[in-house]
Amino acid sequence: MFRKLCVAASTASLAAAAAAAAAAADPVKIGFITTLSTPAGYIGEDLRDGFNLAVKQGGGKLGGVPVELVVEDDGLKPASAKQAADRMVQSGIRLYTGVNFSNVLAAVVPGVTKAGYTYISTNPGPSVFAGEKCDPNYFVASYQNDAYHTAGGIAANELGFKRVAILAPNYQAGRDALAGFKRTFKGEVLAEVYTKLDQSDFSVEIARIRSLAPDAIYQFHPGGAGINFAKQYGNAGLGKTIPMLMPGFSMDARMLTATGTASEGFYTTGIWSVAMDNPGTRKFVQDFKTTYNRIPTDYAMQAYDTAQWIASGLKAVDGDLTKNAAFRAALRKADFSSLRGKFALNTNQHPIQDLYLMRIEKAAGGELAPKVVRKIVSDDRDSYAEACKMPS
Repeated sequence: MFRKLCVAASTASLAAAAAAAAAAADPVKIGFITTLSTPAGYIGEDLRDGFNLAVKQGGGKLGGVPVELVVEDDGLKPASAKQAADRMVQSGIRLYTGVNFSNVLAAVVPGVTKAGYTYISTNPGPSVFAGEKCDPNYFVASYQNDAYHTAGGIAANELGFKRVAILAPNYQAGRDALAGFKRTFKGEVLAEVYTKLDQSDFSVEIARIRSLAPDAIYQFHPGGAGINFAKQYGNAGLGKTIPMLMPGFSMDARMLTATGTASEGFYTTGIWSVAMDNPGTRKFVQDFKTTYNRIPTDYAMQAYDTAQWIASGLKAVDGDLTKNAAFRAALRKADFSSLRGKFALNTNQHPIQDLYLMRIEKAAGGELAPKVVRKIVSDDRDSYAEACKMPS
């Protein structure tokens, strides 16, 4: 009888060990909810492809850990994104990224973090999660939404613009954008104009700009709206008489191609450019072009950096995301090489990084690209961190 019990116990131990080994071999699933449809779908494509490039380079692994991207299209609808996230949470997925609009992010993050799982933003950094509602399970790989825009205000001052009209879509990121610009701009804001998120015709706004005759405009319109705005602005002849200043994601590589020569001479602010002359950027741009047959946008770079950051965390816990505290501690170290150069975390788990002023000019091959004029902000820290009392 004793021998039978020993055999049974041994068999059970072997079965448990086999089950544990099988579980260890399963890839870590990463919930990747993003916008792949609508005119803004190319942003989600670049986020997905930038992230996947890092996975491909790692042979299907991040930090030596096999991973599987579970991709869902949110259709730019917060409710759809929340439903997708809820399904993934219920299925046990512990790590999330990919959302590219602030209003969608606001619908996804609370459910993920409440479940005790981790969300790392590839793109939006709304103020609501940077201050009083900061969370130990929420990290940002890109920027706090205000960053490009406070840099925009500084750039406008340095460029000598005294009277400016400012425009953005009427949603969280748009309101954050103009608030950020006004925080650092020292001149006069002649008009603060809010457009619809999915607007395609800007003739009324352009007519108003013409009548105001500002020194320049500052505008934030991502994706398809930004393409339409820039083309219509150029076609109206204002591009040659009233300079345009904008965040880099309002005139990314895909938008430059779509707008032709309309954006030449426009100014942008940002954390990175395809024209940056460093080995990491040169390799990333070439690898992305070879793999996807197009020039990467800032979104692709941010997603690539996100993947490398996640790799550092997965390596630290050997892919075991049940070790949540250890995974978070590893992420806080930010032990990876960012394509943008400097990258550290503030107390609210948003980046500390440099920002640059760029001008859209013809590159050696004749194509338009943002050329770095100069660094305008060093070690930028968002102002909301002071209100963040990070729970343990």
